[in-house]
Amino acid sequence: MAVFFTSDTHFGDARRIRIDKRPFKTIAEHDAGLIARWNAIVGPDDEVYHLGDFAVTMDATAVERWLAALNGRKHLIIGNNDSPAVTASSAWASISYYAELVLDGRLVVLCHYPFRTWHLSTKGSIDLHGHSHGKLKELPRQYDVGIDVFEYRPVPLAEILASRRRVRKAVSAKPVKKSRVKKKSRAAKKTAKPTKRPAKPAKKRR
Repeated sequence: MAVFFTSDTHFGDARRIRIDKRPFKTIAEHDAGLIARWNAIVGPDDEVYHLGDFAVTMDATAVERWLAALNGRKHLIIGNNDSPAVTASSAWASISYYAELVLDGRLVVLCHYPFRTWHLSTKGSIDLHGHSHGKLKELPRQYDVGIDVFEYRPVPLAEILASRRRVRKAVSAKPVKKSRVKKKSRAAKKTAKPTKRPAKPAKKRR
């Protein structure tokens, strides 16, 4: 059994295609694409923690259809866009606004919203959240697990942690650019010609 995390799928919400520039032409294509990507990596016996904004609809039938199509045992951490049609579904293994679990020897704090500080944040615990759609500057050990960050699919904790290391490595690998202003000033010094002193006027003979 594997454990995955995701957030902000926004099933049925056509606005997110435009707002987040998701690579789908229609909401039907969007929803079908998310289901396909989910099921490509999540098995029937896996656990998935969805950190809110599962769907934006009041249609309970549509919610049940989406949940039935998705693999795994699904837990909902409620988001601000989750309507009663989402939270009332019996397809969720659990529903809460906040949760903590120990995974791979680390405390993981789960909430739809990112925290400025969280339980044992100074002791190595990890904050996983959604809501910001990849637009928030993260604190250390804080990760947005929304689909806009992770190629529109759920991700395991190891991949989440590795994502920050890859970014740091990419940043440190960039060569430091020298200032062009300094280069020009050095060049100017090399090409500058010494200033000639004006010739003194000849003395008249008496």
